[in-house]
Amino acid sequence: MSTDTAVDAEALREEVKSKYREVATNPHGTFHFHTGRYLARRLGYDDGLVGSLPDVAVESFAGVANPFSLRPLSTGERVVDVGSGAGFDSFIAARQVGPAGRVIGVDMTEEMLSKSRSTAVRLGFANVEFRQGLAESLPVEAGWADAVISNGVINLCADKREVFTEIHRVLRPGGHLQFADIANGQTVPEAAINNIDLWTA
Repeated sequence: MSTDTAVDAEALREEVKSKYREVATNPHGTFHFHTGRYLARRLGYDDGLVGSLPDVAVESFAGVANPFSLRPLSTGERVVDVGSGAGFDSFIAARQVGPAGRVIGVDMTEEMLSKSRSTAVRLGFANVEFRQGLAESLPVEAGWADAVISNGVINLCADKREVFTEIHRVLRPGGHLQFADIANGQTVPEAAINNIDLWTA
């Protein structure tokens, strides 16, 4: 673990788990961010593709942009979704790569994993697998992925350097990183960096 992070990484993880546990179990609750089909439409996801998915596959979506707008995935590609949540982006990826491709979603929240796994079975996606793990320690072999996607997750990790090191490890040489996230270009006071509530708000 890098020592250049000021926030308690384990405490931050627990706070993030708590918030996204609620998004998984109560997707129509009140949050400080948008969710579901409204958000997917607002972020420019393909209406036809999103419309073809049942509510359970979309309702807990809480991303910040559309990583597929950077480049559509190709048939047969192997993809890792870092912080896959309830599986929305993984399911979009599965449709893009087709039966010859494979998608591994990685998430740390049990409720999100339970939801994504049951939805994958319901949808008959044999090319999608969801694994429990951390962005800083991905349960994926080195060089396996043609592409890594992530949506609104890296900003919630205390040690970005460690996350990007892991992403680099699982990508094959010449592979693609397609992520959407929140960035701040201004100096953040140390007191704010140490405030976990601000990280998740």
